[in-house]
Amino acid sequence: MLLWGASAFLCFLVPKVLAEKVWRMFGTAPFLAALIAGLTTLASLPLASAIIGNGWSDAFNAGTIRDVLFETTVGQAWLAQAAAALILVLAFLPPERWRRPGVALGSGLGLAALMLTGHASMHEGWLKLAHRANDILHVLAGGGWLGALVPLVPILRLLNAPEDRAEALLALRRFSTVGHGAVALVIASGLVNTMLVLQRLPTNWSSPYQALLAIKIVLVAGMSLLAIVNRYILVPRMQRDRARALSAIRRGSIAEIVLGIAVIALVAVFGMLEPV
Repeated sequence: MLLWGASAFLCFLVPKVLAEKVWRMFGTAPFLAALIAGLTTLASLPLASAIIGNGWSDAFNAGTIRDVLFETTVGQAWLAQAAAALILVLAFLPPERWRRPGVALGSGLGLAALMLTGHASMHEGWLKLAHRANDILHVLAGGGWLGALVPLVPILRLLNAPEDRAEALLALRRFSTVGHGAVALVIASGLVNTMLVLQRLPTNWSSPYQALLAIKIVLVAGMSLLAIVNRYILVPRMQRDRARALSAIRRGSIAEIVLGIAVIALVAVFGMLEPV
């Protein structure tokens, strides 16, 4: 999500010179994140084999791994994730101007591939395809919103630099415009997903799945509220008190990132629970 949102934002919404400057600020962090994504993808295959098979003895059993890869949806999803991880890691080999598009492609495909498993498998036919497509839209919109906040923080700081101010303002306006759509897509696709899985709102707090889902909804609502405050209260204040408004916007953006990480942690837990 970090690599997808950050690289897509810098590729498509930030002027080239400023995007290159911000990308260099991150140093080796993008490569390390890509490497972690690749290594965790590799590690997930023997873990899946152990879970589907008869425990740790099947984690590195060639026959079990082959069966998982070619006879299960988990294996098919892993092949797609592995291809995306390979693209992501190889994206750092070409010249710098090609790295951000390569990272956006690899990380975007990797996110989409994660949705090839999960609760969409409870359906069949066109409903399964529609559920999966909605999940992909949800995670790409959410990842785009959350990941873009990371390079937005240094861009906000560069608004105080005279040589970068014009491009930083343009990037901020573009983020605000596209951010409206991303937030709307996250909320709409999340509501559709809830109806597809539960067919009702998560109001039964005795169910671990529904309780964690409800907490996630509250956190996303908090992120949305912070985004609204940033856009419609703090941005207009920049004309009167630029320094104080920018400081408040940066704090609000960092708070959104923290809430977003909490949302991801919740999804990692309740995504493995029975949706009842």
